[in-house]
Amino acid sequence: MPTKKGTTSMLPDMKIIETIIRDVAQQEILPRFNKIGYELKHDGSLITEADLAADERIHSLLSQHYPGIAFMSEEMTEQQQIDLLTNESEVWCLDPLDGTSNFAAGVPLFASSLSLIKDGEVVMGITYDVNRDEMFTAIKGEGAYLNGERLNCTSSVDELELCVALVDFKRLPADITLRIIQDTPYRSQRNLGSTVLEWVWMAASRGQLYLHGGMKLWDCAAGSLILEESGGMASTLEGNPVFSASVSKRSTVASPSKALYEKWFNYIHER
Repeated sequence: MPTKKGTTSMLPDMKIIETIIRDVAQQEILPRFNKIGYELKHDGSLITEADLAADERIHSLLSQHYPGIAFMSEEMTEQQQIDLLTNESEVWCLDPLDGTSNFAAGVPLFASSLSLIKDGEVVMGITYDVNRDEMFTAIKGEGAYLNGERLNCTSSVDELELCVALVDFKRLPADITLRIIQDTPYRSQRNLGSTVLEWVWMAASRGQLYLHGGMKLWDCAAGSLILEESGGMASTLEGNPVFSASVSKRSTVASPSKALYEKWFNYIHER
């Protein structure tokens, strides 16, 4: 493996990063909401002018402030992403606009998400909901925050049948999907259409259960750190850590509550 390069001794200033993400979302994304069309990417997902404009601006601003840190985005090719993860010790990982389908359909559930991956580990995470002006942030070992207020996961219920669950059915294994639909183990189910928002809503205890069959690196990098630093629990369906510094898809089972996470995980794996 090639020698990695580009290390820095200190983490970037979170306030600078927050300003970049907030300003770009408010100047490049929000003004285009309900005003532009979309195109299809090669994988069938949507992309808009807002995705590209935000990506370009954030990349430019991060490069100005932190030229020694490599930059990776959802909008790059998979080979470019692999090369960056392989060859760089520090990499920004950006999803400029998660929830593009919502954005294109006029549904106000979308967000920008940025993380810093250092030596294969997420050390900073930022997710910004421009519609609600909600800035979720976390630094490894220093807690998570929503608009400067400390996030501490709580749950007002302790049984699955009382829970609100965020579940993305279309990416789950068929046997799990069928059993959940037939059993309905929770009180109610939602799917926001924005993975990065679903992570931080769990961290803010907006819902008690989460289940997703397969997400990319930029979908989970910031959110997994924010949930962890808030005191929540998450793993893959196999019980492994959700975050992995690779381009392979990762499943997610999560909850703000350790006890509910264990019940949810056990239920999913019952035969």
